[in-house]
Amino acid sequence: MRFGLRYCNTGRYVDPGLAVELAQAADEAGFESIWTVEHTVVPGGYESAYPYSPDGKMAGGRDDFPLPDPLIWMAYVASQTRRIRFATGILIVPQHNPVVAAKQIATLDYMTGGRLLLGIGVGWLREEFDAIGASFADRGRRTDEYIEAMRELWGAEKPTYHGEFVRFEAAYCRPQPAAGSVPIIVGGHSKPAARRAGRLGDGFFPARGASAELIGLARAVATEHGRDPEALEITTGIGEDLASLRSLADLGVGRVLVPVAPMPGMGLHLGRPENAQAVMDQLLEAEA
Repeated sequence: MRFGLRYCNTGRYVDPGLAVELAQAADEAGFESIWTVEHTVVPGGYESAYPYSPDGKMAGGRDDFPLPDPLIWMAYVASQTRRIRFATGILIVPQHNPVVAAKQIATLDYMTGGRLLLGIGVGWLREEFDAIGASFADRGRRTDEYIEAMRELWGAEKPTYHGEFVRFEAAYCRPQPAAGSVPIIVGGHSKPAARRAGRLGDGFFPARGASAELIGLARAVATEHGRDPEALEITTGIGEDLASLRSLADLGVGRVLVPVAPMPGMGLHLGRPENAQAVMDQLLEAEA
């Protein structure tokens, strides 16, 4: 089992010095990856319901919290590390021009020697889509097509794509990712997200807790589409106590993420960079 940290572009780690300190400490302690999150804007007084809290609001009780762009944050921090991977958990794909995003993601992956993981989602905050000028109603279809278009740009010799929302012909997008593509991990604690992971994903990230039902659905859909269900990598957050690692392993979870700050339902968090080795030691002991 691999261990990562989330969500590292939030809270005190908005500060560039502390962000680098965090990543370097995690790298040295043996964490496999650090994960970021995205909101370009959070419109004040939004009415859309956040799906992961009872009151429908994001944690913190305020709308004006600082949240650096994940790709830029990762590019800055990655240059100061050696091994650790960098992941979005998630990038809101339908809010991005897929050709521009493919270029940015491929460049970052290439510059880091293939250390990027692209966690993706469709988004839930309608007011944010409105502020950006992105279409909300068809965001699911756009996400599916954008993923296909980005993979074409990353891996094809003469990238060509003719879709409903994206069209290009022999559009060279260089450099391509270090390994020819970037792993796409579909985030979301829902049946549509599980189905999308099965159809299109290299992995599935039910952040708020893996369940046999969702993992089984993702793998069943992978089988229906002629894909290897066991190749679908499962990532989730750590449970209420370290004993949960055994049950997660039994579900087939391959990567467990520890929050950098306290989160409801999560029994372990990092706190400060100097705790990285001690936290990793606890994880390895519990896994043994």
